[in-house]
Amino acid sequence: MIRFLLRRTVTMAVTLLIISALVFFIIKLPPGDFLTNQIAELRAQGESASIAKAEFLIRQYGLDKPAWQQYLVWLGVMPGPNGFSGLLQGDWGWSFEYDKPVVDVVGDALWLTLLVNFAVVIFIHLIAIPIAIYSATRQYSVGDYIATFIGYIGLATPSFLLALILLYYMNRWFGISIGGLYDPQYAGESWTWAKVQSLLSHLVVPTVVIGLGGTAAMIRRMRANLLDELGKQYYVTAKAKGLGPTKALLKYPFRMSLNPFIADIGNLLPQLVSGSVLVSLVLSLPTVGPILLSALKSQDQFLAGFILMFVAVLTVAGMLVSDLLLAWLDPRIRMGGAR
Repeated sequence: MIRFLLRRTVTMAVTLLIISALVFFIIKLPPGDFLTNQIAELRAQGESASIAKAEFLIRQYGLDKPAWQQYLVWLGVMPGPNGFSGLLQGDWGWSFEYDKPVVDVVGDALWLTLLVNFAVVIFIHLIAIPIAIYSATRQYSVGDYIATFIGYIGLATPSFLLALILLYYMNRWFGISIGGLYDPQYAGESWTWAKVQSLLSHLVVPTVVIGLGGTAAMIRRMRANLLDELGKQYYVTAKAKGLGPTKALLKYPFRMSLNPFIADIGNLLPQLVSGSVLVSLVLSLPTVGPILLSALKSQDQFLAGFILMFVAVLTVAGMLVSDLLLAWLDPRIRMGGAR
């Protein structure tokens, strides 16, 4: 186990290093950046004082250096100008669009994004697994057809459209707004029990909207996997030896049908971040999705680069968790090349 963890840690570090290079140089591919574009606009307007500030920021963060030197400074392996230490040393850089450090821009958005994604993952599994088990064990029943129909509706309904519908009807029928993750009076306030309650009440709708498509997909996939496992000889033999139907189902076919979903944990987290950008815009959610979209549009390289690296860390960490869970769940899987 220790050798496996060490090997995976090294692999994760190399993977993140490669991703960081790709992220940085892809962001730099379009001509110019936020500051050079801003300087061009300011020169057209004759704003000499603002131009001087923008040029100072270019020198301060080494944006006048070659791209490979900028990358090494951003990563934190080369000393940066004016004390900029880079990602590896905890310095996330400066957001030129917001004119403040990246850490202040993302602020609560990071952990609120993790909270929303965690709630969505829990929602998907709590809803999809029981429905899939019921549908597979009662194939071609009325309940199975209803579950299949719900699955088609869930897959076919765009999340942002569902968000717009809920925004309209919740306001029309109940007179309440479901935008944001807490009531407007708590914006900028310290966390109290009242603000936590407001957060939990506002978390329901985004969780349902973002998780609907994933729930529908999981129902269909788990139903198919379970039907395949239920037809295998080991399940028939277990029941023939006197093992109860429920115990036989949960101990063998159910565990085996979970393997693909455990393996997808690493892909699920970044998909939720990137796939919920439109929903976050519609529902005014203070998550990193809208911030990333704005940063990419304005070529705010330090802000966009950090958020993309945050998603990459979620991905590789999720892959490690999925590998460990798979080894625990399925004894046929061994680590470290053991036989």
